[in-house]
Amino acid sequence: MPIDERLTLDGCLRQVDFLDAEVAALDREIARLALTWPEVLRLMTVPGVNVHTAATFMASVGDIRRFSTPRKLVSYLGLDPRVRQSGNAPARHGRISKAGASEARHMLGEAAWKVTLTPGPLHAFFERVRARRGPQIAATATARKLVVLFWHLLSREQDYAFARPAMTRNKIRRLELLSGAPSQKGRKGIAGGKSTAVYSAERELSRQAEAAYRRLVSDWKASGPTKVGAGATPGRASQRPSKGKAARQTP
Repeated sequence: MPIDERLTLDGCLRQVDFLDAEVAALDREIARLALTWPEVLRLMTVPGVNVHTAATFMASVGDIRRFSTPRKLVSYLGLDPRVRQSGNAPARHGRISKAGASEARHMLGEAAWKVTLTPGPLHAFFERVRARRGPQIAATATARKLVVLFWHLLSREQDYAFARPAMTRNKIRRLELLSGAPSQKGRKGIAGGKSTAVYSAERELSRQAEAAYRRLVSDWKASGPTKVGAGATPGRASQRPSKGKAARQTP
């Protein structure tokens, strides 16, 4: 390699090493803070939600008590659809507003794709929307569903009902190692998720939860729910959530 190209390559490699060190230092600090942040650890009980998604969400939202309803939180993060209406004409719903913190919205979008890789109610929800509207709209709808779910988890101070404990313990153990905790190789059960039997059992429970969600949606459709909201009265958009809507927002 000519001397000028070698010097250029060496300089680029030094820059890459410097940036890698900076990223590693930031990851260590995020891991250290996350271990002392109960809200972040609670959100990480949702399969597919990692520390970066949970920490970005909490940094953007702050105290969940600022939002009296999940709909207000969805609007704050810009995941609500734009509504256009003129006179008595029917309301038209367009793309999401994209208001609020773009970082949190981006991380939620990435998490929406990841949660679909794990069996569970969120995966069933994504598949149901994708069958009607396509994958992109399904991912955005799943991101909105995550925001609603996060609001309920934080407001009620409860972990995710369909969490996979072994997977959650693995997440926390990785944070501990990243923050500088000593490795304990050889100690059985330290990570909590290396047992194939435990992993398979928890995955089967997730499949059962997904099947239960699909039956719930099927029964709800078969019962012929009364049409409410903006479509119930021509030319009039609903300003308040319909009865029972909050219950349908949780997977």
